[in-house]
Formats: sequence, structure tokens, C-alpha cells
Amino acid sequence: MTKSLMLQGTGSNVGKSILVAGLCRLAKNRGLRVMPFKPQNMSNNAAVALCDDGSGGEIGRAQWLQALACGVPPHVDMNPVLLKPQTETGSQIIVQGKIYGSAGGREYQTLRRELLEPVIDSYQRIKAQADLVLVEGAGSPAEINLRRYDIANMGFARAADVPVVLVGDIDRGGVIASLVGTHTILDAGDREQIKGFLINKFRGDVTLFDEGRQQITSFTGWKDVGVLPWLEVVARLPEEDSVWFDNPVNDNGNNGPQQHQGSVKIVVPVFSRIANFDDLDPLKGEDDVELVFVRQGQDIPEDADMIVLAGSKSTISDMAEMEENGWARQIRKFASDGGAIIGLCGGYQMLGTKIYDPQHIEGNISEISALGLLDVTTVLSSGKTVRVSAATSREYDVALSGYEIHLGETHGPDCERAMIGLGGAPHGAGSDDGKVRGCYLHGLFGNDDYRAHVIRSLGGKSSGHNYLHGVNEALDALASEMERHLDIDGLLEIASGPLY
Repeated sequence: MTKSLMLQGTGSNVGKSILVAGLCRLAKNRGLRVMPFKPQNMSNNAAVALCDDGSGGEIGRAQWLQALACGVPPHVDMNPVLLKPQTETGSQIIVQGKIYGSAGGREYQTLRRELLEPVIDSYQRIKAQADLVLVEGAGSPAEINLRRYDIANMGFARAADVPVVLVGDIDRGGVIASLVGTHTILDAGDREQIKGFLINKFRGDVTLFDEGRQQITSFTGWKDVGVLPWLEVVARLPEEDSVWFDNPVNDNGNNGPQQHQGSVKIVVPVFSRIANFDDLDPLKGEDDVELVFVRQGQDIPEDADMIVLAGSKSTISDMAEMEENGWARQIRKFASDGGAIIGLCGGYQMLGTKIYDPQHIEGNISEISALGLLDVTTVLSSGKTVRVSAATSREYDVALSGYEIHLGETHGPDCERAMIGLGGAPHGAGSDDGKVRGCYLHGLFGNDDYRAHVIRSLGGKSSGHNYLHGVNEALDALASEMERHLDIDGLLEIASGPLY
């Protein structure tokens, strides 16, 4: 009989996604058939996964990583509901990989009652393929004001009868109160569904928290499954959540997540609706690359060697924002001075002269002037391209693999200088001097040969490392640390009984 275990958190960003990925790899290494599942995710970082009809659909990037950890192909059933925020109050809703509609926050609270059925259907199909299903919650079960139609945490756990382990983040402080407080405010049925707790991101001598663990157990009656220390290996895994950008200084005192200075400076403006920013993760591991994320209120550094415009969930509003905050002017000057620019997906659309939205897919603005660095225009349409793609770099004549997730088509004279070959046809565009180029292919920098060529073209030295191999090594290292510090047998016993 298939076993299931759900990790929920006392809040967002307590490490649930990474913990599930680590447990997935750990279980795989123990010889189990393991599958990941997240009932509802909210993220503009999406991956392409397989639908039952053979087409491509969207899931959260965290579930893509968890599938990699399990050694199985990603499938839309692993994340049946994906919310992609488009405005401050509304999101596009993806159900089992396909667009279901759009809704504001208040509308979605009642819409959720329709979505529990497809969530359970997807879960049952995943469960039929595994010895163990590892489920990730979203946000916190303590949001009791949203409990009525919940499908992300206790609503799902009780409907599917999946035992829960609650994760607390000690690094943010107040972990005893957050765990005990969650126990206190849940109703009796939800409280009973939680069987254990674990502490994440501990720094220092873990024995100093022994009394705290005993007090949590005394208050809650939940099983203590251990304390996981702050692990440097986590920084080697792809990021999914935009909260990554909200911390202006990392542990080394540098701007953002950058761990080192390099001879090549690559700058990324952080749009309000930035999407699929994990496209930049492979550059983080390059010793000779300084990757700088520029936030609101900051200027584009004049000494940049390259600017990368990442994807956007709302290209028109992000383009308008760049005009308002001065980035557009600075980027145009950078280009006129001979600077190199790459635009990916929404960033590619911004490089053109105009973006049209005749169906008002993104909002009330029907057209906007873009950066004007490429002689192309984009027309947004309701048809969405979602697929895994094989391509070739026309600049460097190297093979590429990646994926496409975009609305609309881009055409114009500069498409004659296509950046890549995609499916045997030219794709993307480039300026006459080759300094400015763009395309719709996500995952570009994850191609090791291409990334090396780009770095060398900017005067830097490539590390020559295999990015995907590095991610797998990090997953194995994470699994080893979890095996060392957590009561894994206790966790598996919580998962509806012993597996062995």
C-alpha cells in the first residue's frame, strides 16, 4: 500500500520545497518509488511537464526539481493547481497544466471549492505510481481565515487522509511560538492530522535547543523528528520563490544571493512580475561571473558587461514600470554604448518596438512602446505555447535544450538575424551588430557549452562545470545531511505506517 507524508510550514519560505526535494532524493536512494505532489502552488516560475494527452502543461519549478530528485519525468498531476500572479490582486489559474481562468483573490476563495476534485484526482493518479508520495503544503495551516475551502494544506490533508509534519524555521525567530501557536488555533480535526514537527535552518550548537524541542513536544504531543542545520548546499539548488529577491543582503554581505566577485558583471533588473528567474541560476555557479540583481530604486550599473532581461508574467506593466523608474532610459544608453543584452521570453518582447494586447489579456492597456532595441513587434494572444524544445545556437553553433511558456508571437525584420534555430526553423532576433538578441527559449544558460561561450565573449573564463550534474550532486548532499540529522525512520513511520 502506498504511503504518503505531507510537509506543511508555520509560514511561507520555511524551506518546505527544498525539504521535500531532499526527502525525495533520500527515498529514491533508499530504493523506494517516490513521487512529489503539491496540491496548490503560487509562483511565476513555471516548468513544462507532461500531460496525459502528450502535450505540455505547466507546474511550479519546485515540483520540477522534486521530480528530478525522484528520478522521474515531471507530470502536471504533481502540481494540479498553479496560481500565476498577474496583478496585486489577481492571478492566472492553471489546472492540471492548462489555463483554467483568472480570478482576484476574493473570487478565488470561493472558486477553490471547484478545484478540490481535480486535486484529489491528480493525487490518486500520482499515488498509484509510487511506494511513497511526498506532499508539500503552501503557506501555513495557521491561516484559519482561509480554511473553509482550503485545498493547499489541511483541507487537502484531511480530504486525502495524509499525515502531516509541521516545519518551523528557527532562523526567523519565534519558532516555539509559531509551532505551539499553530497547534493552539487549529480545530481538533486539523490538529489531529499533524503527527510530528521538525526544525529547519538551525545555526550553531543544536544541543542548545534540546529543552526547546522538549517544550514543543510537551505543548503539542507531536513527535519530534529532528533539527536540520543551516546548510550551504541549499544555495546550489534552484530558487522558486520571489522572496529570494526580498532579502537585500546575503550571508556574505553582498547584494542579493551573489557569493563572489568575478571579472564579468551580468546585471538583471528585477521586474515586479519577473518570471522564471531560475534561468539565471546556472550563472550563480560561475566563479568568474558577478551576477547582480537590480531592485526598485537602484540604477543599472554603468560597468555592466551584459544585461539580461528575464521573463515577465505581465510584460506590458513591467515595461511601463521600467519607463517610470528610469531603467528603460539606462538600458537604451547601455545598448547605444555597445553593451550586450539578452532578452528571454517577456524580456525578448521588451526589446522590440511595440507590444500589442488587442484582447486585453494583461489588462486595460492595448499597446505600449517597448525599448526599441530590436526591430520587432509582439502581439499577445490567448493561445499559449507550452512545450519542451530542442534548439541550436546560431551564434556559437552549439546544441540547446529548454522550454517555452509564452503568450503571443513576435515578428519583424530583425527576426532575419535569428538568435537560435528552433525545431528546424529560425527563432528569435538580433541587432545588426549582434550585441542585442532575444528569444523565447527558457533554460538557455543551463546549456553548459552556450553559457561558456557567452562568458568567454564577455572576456571571462568559464568554470566548465556541468550545471545539471551539479544540481544532482547538491540533491545527494542534501539527502545525506537529512539522513544524518533527522529521524528518517520516524518520518516514514508517520507516513501511514512502516514501509519496510
